[in-house]
Amino acid sequence: MSARFGTNDLLACYRRGVFPMGDARDDPNLFLVDPDMRGILPLDDFHIPKRLKRRVRQEPYRVTADTAFTRVMEMCAESAEGRETTWINSTILNLYSALYREGHAHSVECWDESGELVGGLYGVAVGGAFFGESMFSRATDASKIALVHLAARLIEGGFTLLDAQFHNPHLEQFGLIEIPRADFKRRLKAALAMDADFYCGRSGSSGSFTGSGAVQRITQTS
Repeated sequence: MSARFGTNDLLACYRRGVFPMGDARDDPNLFLVDPDMRGILPLDDFHIPKRLKRRVRQEPYRVTADTAFTRVMEMCAESAEGRETTWINSTILNLYSALYREGHAHSVECWDESGELVGGLYGVAVGGAFFGESMFSRATDASKIALVHLAARLIEGGFTLLDAQFHNPHLEQFGLIEIPRADFKRRLKAALAMDADFYCGRSGSSGSFTGSGAVQRITQTS
């Protein structure tokens, strides 16, 4: 991939349904991925397990959006139990941080009572499509709660497609399905024509739903 690959090129890739990855954290090179089968989380059938609903309503963490984007990326890139390597290299970090500054990439963060960042996720918004990139958790259910709040925000903001890229057993509990590439690109084309807003009026830019509000917004749709 060209060294001149920038944010406009990155957005063009997403509009075509492809996305970049790195081989390893210490390798700055990127390659484009266009999976035969694509994992998506249907926003009109997003499932929250019963136990997790209770946890979300209890609000064990303070949930925000777009307040620590680069830090979320850095923590997604760190080694963790069950994940010793990462595809998030310096090129990815710099490119998506620039995309965030331009308003096209977003994060959701979970903070504990001491103010520590303990979970979160990030992704890219184009039209009515949101492309989930990576997530991390350093406390019980933190990444799951971030995902529930993301889904509520996307539904409220008028998004119609939540891309998970690949099949992931961790996401099956939320209703993950796999669809062929052609089907994904048909759905993507329709989503790109939508005028969605990550900063929907109800949730704001740095704030979020209450836990009960997030659960209610999702269950009203699914």
